[in-house]
Amino acid sequence: MVAGMTESHPRISKAVIPAAGLGTRFLPATKATPKEMLPVVDKPAIQYVVEEAVSAGLDDVLMITGRNKRPLEDHFDRNYELESALQKKGDADRLAKVQESSDLATMHYVRQGDPKGLGHAVLCAAPHVGHEPFAVLLGDDLIDPRDPLLARMVEVQEQRGGSVIALMEVAPEQIHLYGCAAIEATDEGDLVKVTGLVEKPDVADAPSNYAIIGRYVLDPHIFDILRKTEPGRGGEIQLTDALQQLADEEKVGGPVHGVVFKGRRYDTGDRGDYLRAIVRLACEREDLGPDFRTWLRSYVAEEM
Repeated sequence: MVAGMTESHPRISKAVIPAAGLGTRFLPATKATPKEMLPVVDKPAIQYVVEEAVSAGLDDVLMITGRNKRPLEDHFDRNYELESALQKKGDADRLAKVQESSDLATMHYVRQGDPKGLGHAVLCAAPHVGHEPFAVLLGDDLIDPRDPLLARMVEVQEQRGGSVIALMEVAPEQIHLYGCAAIEATDEGDLVKVTGLVEKPDVADAPSNYAIIGRYVLDPHIFDILRKTEPGRGGEIQLTDALQQLADEEKVGGPVHGVVFKGRRYDTGDRGDYLRAIVRLACEREDLGPDFRTWLRSYVAEEM
């Protein structure tokens, strides 16, 4: 039997990445380019997400796409013409970088069709996932590889069953921007039991300041619930609503736990945060950081 795998809790190997959004906050850059392909330093944002899944042991990746998302498929496919040109030039470093994305994982794609919300996007994965627990990674949240959040969530699911969501403490006045969890403490410091969930509550109605960020490890019973879930906030099928039902009905699909994340997270869904993510990651690169930090200090000093 594979290490970390039990008869009741099989090893998780599948990741689902919803990528059907229009990226309207980044127009006009996203008029013809998927927002997931916008570069963060020198890699598209979506590659960081796939790399995170693979580093957690999830080597089967399904992307939920829509119209005009063909560049995503092309990026994770082979480009023989480019590879041949680099090979002829003897440019081994760039050749390795080009081949890296196509060798990361077994990639699959399905179109969402109608944009009916995150819950509907996850439901589109049901035929591929089947009756196995699986992970969902949202592309707007980049998690620093030095802080293995997803691996910890997979570990919790394999030990305790049910579903696991990622939580982060935010300022109370910011909680209306997120899904919010009501929680109870457990015997593990970074782990809580989720007793309730509310999508983007008013500050006065929020049960806590624990916000849901874009990582989930889900029991396959979520599909049965999503099929019956009516559109909620914004007229969309909300994943939060389905998770609320799982939390209410533990006997079907197991409990819902939350891993409280205190590591490095880069938000690429907002233009300002996207720029800050690029600066932070560039500063930490061994090949770019020293010169870039020197320039940045000089620039900031001039602007003060």
